[in-house]
Amino acid sequence: MSEILLALFAGTLVGIIFSAVKLPLPAPPVLSGIMGIVGIYIGGMAYQWIMEKFFS
Repeated sequence: MSEILLALFAGTLVGIIFSAVKLPLPAPPVLSGIMGIVGIYIGGMAYQWIMEKFFS
């Protein structure tokens, strides 16, 4: 849980700094960015499942 809070804090801090300096936020468009992250997570979980199921 502390990792999630630290990540949220760091992201908020970066967002504030970028907005204060008038730079574009370093993130992809909202929905496509979220779906990309979800896809990466699912791929990582699928890899672990495949390795455990078929190669151990």
